[in-house]
Amino acid sequence: MVYYFTSNVVDPPAYVYVGKDKFENEELIKHGWEEDFHVDKLSSAHIYLRLREGETWDNIPEDLLTDLGQLTKANSIEGNKKDNITVIYTPWSNLKKDGSMAAGQVSFKDHKKVKRILVPQRENPIVNRLNKTKVEKYPDLQQEKEDHLKQLRKRDQAAVQARKKEEVRIMKERAEKKYQKDHAYDDLFSEENLAGASNQDRNSDWEDDFM
Repeated sequence: MVYYFTSNVVDPPAYVYVGKDKFENEELIKHGWEEDFHVDKLSSAHIYLRLREGETWDNIPEDLLTDLGQLTKANSIEGNKKDNITVIYTPWSNLKKDGSMAAGQVSFKDHKKVKRILVPQRENPIVNRLNKTKVEKYPDLQQEKEDHLKQLRKRDQAAVQARKKEEVRIMKERAEKKYQKDHAYDDLFSEENLAGASNQDRNSDWEDDFM
């Protein structure tokens, strides 16, 4: 089971989800494609933010970070009882998992891609607002991941085709301009124009025009 939340502090609203337990966390770790939020050095649920196209993990709005921090704290048994806790977040692709780790436990491939936010204390109005949007679902996380990757591939292929089409158009345009430049005087030096400019075929009285 996965819990889904909606944060309305941004427009359009942000969608956040979390595994019911550490075993669900394992599935989210395995098939994730969003940012991971976790309480530093304390056991907590893994909170995932579904970013939209064009959004990046390192420019999440401050109000949304506050919501995510509160939700992460509220889903940590130990962290929920403490003040001044640190919530860490990183791209899903930066999560590191091996067979020696317990269920739900992760490390990081690159610690430079890990950010921290301080949560001074629990803010009940924020937690209550988020909990009112809570929905339970039983998603096929693997299928969602495959569908997402398929959509990305289609988008990339369409972009490649559009780029190739534009390159062909530019090449054709350049070729036409070059042809026009190279043949700009073709009409001027045609047999008809040359004949008209020559004295050879003029009438014997042509000089009378200047008399």
